[in-house]
Amino acid sequence: MFAFRLIGLALVALSLLGTAVSEPVDYDILDERLTRLAADPEIVGLAVAVIEDGEITFAEGYGVTKFGGDPVTDETVFRWASLSKGVASTAVGKMVAEGQLTFSDTISKFKTSLRLPLGGEKVGTLDDLLSHQIGIVPNAYDTRLEDGGDPKQIRKALGKLKRTCTVGECHTYQNVAFDAVAEIVASVRGIDFEEVVRLELFQPLNMQNASYGLEALLNSYSWAEPHRKRRVDPRPVRRTVNRSYYRVPAAGGVNGSIRDLAQFARAQMGLEPEVLSPDTLTELHTPRVYTRREQSSMSRRYGGHLRDARYALGWRVYKYGKPGYRVVGHRGAVDGYRSMILFDPERNAGVVALWNSNSRKPVGIQFEVMDMIYGLEAKDWLQLDTLASD
Repeated sequence: MFAFRLIGLALVALSLLGTAVSEPVDYDILDERLTRLAADPEIVGLAVAVIEDGEITFAEGYGVTKFGGDPVTDETVFRWASLSKGVASTAVGKMVAEGQLTFSDTISKFKTSLRLPLGGEKVGTLDDLLSHQIGIVPNAYDTRLEDGGDPKQIRKALGKLKRTCTVGECHTYQNVAFDAVAEIVASVRGIDFEEVVRLELFQPLNMQNASYGLEALLNSYSWAEPHRKRRVDPRPVRRTVNRSYYRVPAAGGVNGSIRDLAQFARAQMGLEPEVLSPDTLTELHTPRVYTRREQSSMSRRYGGHLRDARYALGWRVYKYGKPGYRVVGHRGAVDGYRSMILFDPERNAGVVALWNSNSRKPVGIQFEVMDMIYGLEAKDWLQLDTLASD
């Protein structure tokens, strides 16, 4: 009876602190399922970490860095792709908190190459840029970047496009345009964007293997090489690392291990208040715009398990499951790599994953882990049992 009273008091204390209680994750089950997933011919290497009650309680590597290569570990470095956008917005959020700029500053206030139709950069704000509400077609001129074009010249050319909506009134996801953030940060701080992030985030958050750029990836002690699945043969083929999106670092330039990503997730939950204040995180995670296209994709693929899809500042925000728990996350994809982060800041719990192929199968990891955290009925999101029975 005394033990139950202690448990009851602990639950009351957590309630008073405003922290929701999570169910324990069964790591034996999780490990077994990830081991089976990694054995799939589509998967080369995979790294997964889980945060429970604010602590990194699971961080494991599966598979190999390349076929015939070394095993993936919790320190193997992958590309983060578009998870880089949350890193960039967080760096800006810190600068706002320190009074170096404001989210309401117009884009044209800073030294940036970005031009928008009808002079939209003169009215569009940093908030609009970080939430992809700058009034141009989605992924504008990504192909020019992939063909080797200079990002600055591409950003200037965006001003000649037709406007899809008034700046600040619709969400159209960007990469080249988004990277104007790097120019803005550098112009305010007087040093390279990458150095600002290293000093303000990577170092204080003890993200030991986090970096920017191709050279940093290649110089990592252990790094996962990119692979792409072929149409006929499910076994992916190794790719040469593509430099294109490294040239837009705010949009897709970060490298890091699964432990680095887990540390970053903890900070986004408010567990590193000396680095990121609660007010900064509230600003970053407050939705700005409903993302109809994202919601349609989630409904089609996952039956509405993630719904009410909205975009904040470099972050996506959803309602999770039938109870509608609020979760924050993002996904990333660049040639031969995929990445994912999803967490509940009220429960100080979440999951992160990195893999070096273009397979979509590991996306189900987020649902399998978050369902355990919420105590929801288990479902074969990874389709391991479904495929085994076919």
